[in-house]
Amino acid sequence: MASRGYLYQQKGRDGAPSPTWWAKYYRDGVPIRESTGTTDKRAAIRFLNARVGKIATGEPLLARADKIRYEEAAADLARHYETTGSRKMVEVNKRLAHLAPFFAGQRIAKIGGSEVTRYVERRQREEAANGTINRELAILTKMLRLAYENQKLVRLPVIHKLEEAAPRQGFFEREQYDAVRVALAHPRTKRGTPLPPRPDLQTAAAIAYTYGWRMQSEVLTLERRQVDVVAGTLRLEPGTTKNDDGRLVYLTPELTTLVAAQLERVRALEHQLKRIIPSLFPHLRGRRRGERIVDFRKAWLTACTAAGVSGWLRHDLRRTAVRNLERLGVPRSHAMKVTGHRTESVYNRYAIVSDADLRDATARLAGITTGITVTAAVESSPATVRLHS
Repeated sequence: MASRGYLYQQKGRDGAPSPTWWAKYYRDGVPIRESTGTTDKRAAIRFLNARVGKIATGEPLLARADKIRYEEAAADLARHYETTGSRKMVEVNKRLAHLAPFFAGQRIAKIGGSEVTRYVERRQREEAANGTINRELAILTKMLRLAYENQKLVRLPVIHKLEEAAPRQGFFEREQYDAVRVALAHPRTKRGTPLPPRPDLQTAAAIAYTYGWRMQSEVLTLERRQVDVVAGTLRLEPGTTKNDDGRLVYLTPELTTLVAAQLERVRALEHQLKRIIPSLFPHLRGRRRGERIVDFRKAWLTACTAAGVSGWLRHDLRRTAVRNLERLGVPRSHAMKVTGHRTESVYNRYAIVSDADLRDATARLAGITTGITVTAAVESSPATVRLHS
């Protein structure tokens, strides 16, 4: 190997040689000097032979692969997302905040199945859901893959995902939604004492119920400039939604009335406060008057309890909108434009079929197989179907 490389020991300031062996070899005529990291000459020779062998076969040398630590890989990942814009950094940082305390200081070459298993155990002890842990493991996998592509990692470890709970299948039937909407507009305390009316929350719920928009990130963030009552439109600007796509929908007659009334309420508040209020859903009373409503979780839970549907989520309005669009036979390509689902696979998770839908399908099938036309709705009992010949 002397013609292709050799070993040597560097001299210190006192002229004495360092105990660690260094290797010098050539690639395309360019000299490369690298510490073998060992004082054992036999091990150093093996190191040099391995390097020269990789050059001969055209393999990448990855000289620093055994030294790259988690922090460098995480910084590379953040830089990748920031430059490509392929993922929002808010979401990335949220996942990294859990990964960093566990993997900080570790060499990524040492991250494998056993380390990942210990991480999963730790997160489960913290009562993190399997779905949440899987999103964090996905970020870790992307980080290691990027390091591999950048020739900072020799091999990719196998990272197994956890079994996740089935997607939630909650949705509102019309009468349930109406009950919650009334309770939102006319709230009461637990003792039944009437509270000041909240038609603004009723309007927000109606938008989510109709179009399947996300309550906190898409409905409550709406500004008045995004509403055109004359044209009858409501729009979300590109870059403000989860998938960054903009959306434009036409208001139904009911929503036209509700949104117009909400605009009047905001204009009246502007007159009282003598300042411009851009938000469509600001606080109308209290110490935060004029500030945008960020959340109304407590009011929602109270309304659901009053309506007899305790435990229902605002996100169930999104599922309900998808189910309603499916019922109406709206083409999926159009429905996905309304709800903001980019992929049909995700949309399908929301296209839930209710018991009432299944009973109606059975009734229709019964009409086909018996020659009887079904013209009536299915009764409340799954076993009772009213047919008219």
